Amino acid sequence: MSSIRKFEKPLGMRDTFPKIFEKQENIRRTGREFLQLRGYDFLKTPTLEYYDTVGRASAIVESSLFKLVDTQGNTLVMRPDMTTPIARVASSKLLKEKIPLRLAYFANVFRSQELEGGRPAEFDQMGIEIIGDESVYADAEVVLTAIDLLKELGVEDFKLTIGNAGILDAILRKNVRTEEQFQQLHQLLVQKNIVGFEEAVAQFRLPREEEETLLNFISEATELKSIRQISKYLSEKQALLYMEQLASVLEIADVAKYIDFDFTLASHMNYYTGMLFEVFASGSGFSLGNGGRYDGLLKDFGKDVGAIGFGLRMDYLLEVMPKREEVKEDVLVLFVSTQLKEALEKAAALRKEGKPTTLQAIEGLDDLAKFEQQFSAVVRIGQGGNVQ
Repeated sequence: MSSIRKFEKPLGMRDTFPKIFEKQENIRRTGREFLQLRGYDFLKTPTLEYYDTVGRASAIVESSLFKLVDTQGNTLVMRPDMTTPIARVASSKLLKEKIPLRLAYFANVFRSQELEGGRPAEFDQMGIEIIGDESVYADAEVVLTAIDLLKELGVEDFKLTIGNAGILDAILRKNVRTEEQFQQLHQLLVQKNIVGFEEAVAQFRLPREEEETLLNFISEATELKSIRQISKYLSEKQALLYMEQLASVLEIADVAKYIDFDFTLASHMNYYTGMLFEVFASGSGFSLGNGGRYDGLLKDFGKDVGAIGFGLRMDYLLEVMPKREEVKEDVLVLFVSTQLKEALEKAAALRKEGKPTTLQAIEGLDDLAKFEQQFSAVVRIGQGGNVQ
């Protein structure tokens, strides 16, 4: 084990400095008001969950889980996502009170990193879940909520790429011979490695019909003019009809310019069963977030109901939100110790006016001029008047 330097942080952990913290708080305030107006109730779940419940049910791979052992010998995990804890809460209590549920959250999640590589091991998410509604209108609501929330936050140049986990799985499984081949192709699509997908198909030495089907599908599914183009690859059409209905609803909502359909879209979250999507925006090289339908997850907690939701990464949102010019409006009340009472009264009056006010004794400063430069206005108490 290497020695730990005094200012070193655990792998993948980050400090949040004051300016970034305030920007995150602004996202939280805006998001909370926005989602509450749409009927979503906020909740909070514990940072620690049992491995045998949330840990096993989560779609996050085992190697990325932070594990601890409590004093009773139970294995715990630091929550790796929010969907699974919310499924636990909803199944145990909330679904007995109301169905469907509309829930929202702001939370930090934890995923262990083996190498630094700039990838955080802890990050903040905001998101929603609709639990107990299996209709296409719930899918549409989630997509529309994501679009409207991004617009509310000032993000302008963005797209939602929509696919369907069930359709993709059905096409891949129909045209491969083994589970290993399916997993390899699926993982390549998660990585968006189309060249690798084509090379793997060639290496499998599949019957000519299956090989051509996979290669034609991967070429056609990324540049669709119509969802119906996928029909020829499917023997069961129900999921495709569902997606056509979703597209029709989104067209009525006039959001087509924000949406692309791509049936090669795959997720490492293995609990998605139907429609799924990722959010991309100009200014970030990463997906801002993702969402989808996970109708089977609540069965792990004893409830057989449909569910859908999405989560957005706060750090990536900050990259694409418009940069607003910061206007300093903070006031410094600078006083000598003999004028404390007057200084307290002046600071209270300024704060009552809604002006952020710092109260500072001159005796506590080493560099008065440098400290004053941080404020838009300075009020001197007992030093010969005000400086603006």
